[in-house]
Order: sequence, then C-alpha cells, then structure tokens
Amino acid sequence: MNSWDAGLAGLLVGTMGVSLLSNALVLLCLLHSADIRRQAPALFTLNLTCGNLLCTVVNMPLTLAGVVAQRQPAGDRLCLLAAFLDTFLAANSMLSMAALSIDRWVAVVFPLSYRAKMRLRDAALMVAYTWLHALAFPAAAVVLSWLGFHQLYASCTLCSRRPDERLRFAVFTGAFHALSFLLSFVVLCCTYFKVLKVARFHCRRIDVITMQTLVLLVDIHPR
Repeated sequence: MNSWDAGLAGLLVGTMGVSLLSNALVLLCLLHSADIRRQAPALFTLNLTCGNLLCTVVNMPLTLAGVVAQRQPAGDRLCLLAAFLDTFLAANSMLSMAALSIDRWVAVVFPLSYRAKMRLRDAALMVAYTWLHALAFPAAAVVLSWLGFHQLYASCTLCSRRPDERLRFAVFTGAFHALSFLLSFVVLCCTYFKVLKVARFHCRRIDVITMQTLVLLVDIHPR
C-alpha cells in the first residue's frame, strides 16, 4: 500500500468516526425529545440519519478493506448487497436533503399555514417517495448485472465489466446522477433561494420600521 492509499485509508477512518458520532447524537436527540418527534422534519432527519449510519457501518468498512487489500473485500453476494446499499443510500440521502429543503421553504414562505401544509402524513408520503425513487436504480442495476466491485473506486458499487455495454451503462449512470444528485441540487438551490428572498424582504421591512422609529424619537423633543 503506497502513501496515497494510506492517506485515503486514514481519511476513511476519520470520516467513519465523525459520521458515527454525529449521526448517533442526532439519533439520540430524536429519541429523547418528544417535541421534535411530533414535527414533520423529524421524519426526514430520521430517514437521513439512519441511512448515514447504515452506510457508515456497512459500506465504508468494506471500502476501507478494498483500499487496504486492493481487491474485492468480500464474497460476491456480500459485495452485491453492499453495492445495492451504496446506490440506494446515496440517492436516498440526497433526496432526503431535498425533502428537508422543501419543508424549510414551506415553513418560511407559508409560516401561518405550515402545520396544515406539512403534516406527518405528508412527510411520510415524501419519505416513501424518496425510498421508491432511490430503490428504482439499484433494482434496475441488479436486473442488468451492473453491481459489483469497482477497481478504480476500490468499493462495491455500480460497475459494468462488458465492453459492449459501455454506452448503455453510461446512459444509466448519467440518468441516475441526473435524477438523484442533480435533481436534489436544483431543488436545494430553488428552495433556499426563495427562503433568501423572503429573509431579505423581511430584513428590509425591519430596516424601514427601525428608521421610522429613530426618526420619531429624534422628532420628539423634551419640553
């Protein structure tokens, strides 16, 4: 193992430690606070946290073993399961973050009707959609035999070993990244841009009210 691989292995170990600690703390907060659990964002946070913990416990150790050993770290069935989870959890995490951004947009733009617009049932439906969306791609990859150990990434993930399938595999991975990562990025940008506009509007209103109050105070002279 060269110095690059050793540095990558150290980075993976550090990331695993930080991920375990931070996600475990979030999970503890959710378990110990009934007020948080009653709110709709708790479902999105729980979905994201559990996915991150599962990735940290299953996928990252296998990737670390692949980096150290420079070969497939486990048997074919376990590697297939890890590749399925890797694809599913990556898409699920991004879609969960997009769902959280939509929730914050509704809370900021429609504060008076937020509880009516974003109920626990609505949040559960959004989480169910993220699961179905995220499961579609690894399920298709299983049918097409496009899951396995990728030598370049040293991990079990999406891969195709047949040269005649390169074009189809490229289209598939492009669709996967566009409909998972790019879509989530666009949703995040649009929702938080709307949140920023609302925040700037309220800041201008606060500035106007503050200036009017100062002018009024200046105009009031004691007799």
